[in-house]
Amino acid sequence: MPVRVRYHTDPACPASWAAEPALRRLVTQFGADLSITYVMGGLAREYEAPHAGRLLQWLEHADRSGMPFDPRLWSEGPIASTYPACMAVKAAAEQGPDAEARYIRALREGLMCFRRKLDSKEALVEEARGAGLDVPRFRVDLDSHAIVEAFGADLDATRAHSPELPFWVVGERVIGPGDDLRAAVEEAGARPAGGDAPDVPGALARFGRMAGAEVEAVCDLPGPRANAELWRLAAEWRVKPVRVLTGTLWEAA
Repeated sequence: MPVRVRYHTDPACPASWAAEPALRRLVTQFGADLSITYVMGGLAREYEAPHAGRLLQWLEHADRSGMPFDPRLWSEGPIASTYPACMAVKAAAEQGPDAEARYIRALREGLMCFRRKLDSKEALVEEARGAGLDVPRFRVDLDSHAIVEAFGADLDATRAHSPELPFWVVGERVIGPGDDLRAAVEEAGARPAGGDAPDVPGALARFGRMAGAEVEAVCDLPGPRANAELWRLAAEWRVKPVRVLTGTLWEAA
């Protein structure tokens, strides 16, 4: 029986984007012995100007985490709310956990890296198409009262634990970003899958687009070695870089 982790997050949460390397490493190490359920915490019902503080916050997360950010979203076309994206994730979850994971990742990349204004129905539907979801079904689910109720339940569960995102709940234990999530899931009974860490092509084949910090974490490569391996593969036309303001994403060529 896999250990269940409830991940309280939001597609537009910069701290959650900064935590992606650790999360992907955990998923790689524990495999089927770990089950992650996304809980939408609703970062902001409504954003109000000025947005300079949010721009600076994203730059600080970029500096600390090594994850690529483009905070010009907040100066060029800021989102009005994160609630539409949260409800869209709940609609994607109706198509299964893999679809949900692909979709929230697409939203994170769109917001954090590509300055996409993902706070309207059509923009969110377009991301569903890019993530390979069943778009007609997604539209129906997104308009349903059940999704509103599911998001409301997520908000209540989040507020019951903590007002700050992200955090994880393992059993009755709440794990914050500074805590040892791996130790918590092991204490709950999860066991590492064993075997060697994947190579870079294998990691990209599994996860799709990755940041250098994620490659470092998943492939167990120190930063300079991960960077060197990525550029070596790029020179062989096996991977290609996708430039982001503060860094780079990588994808299979």
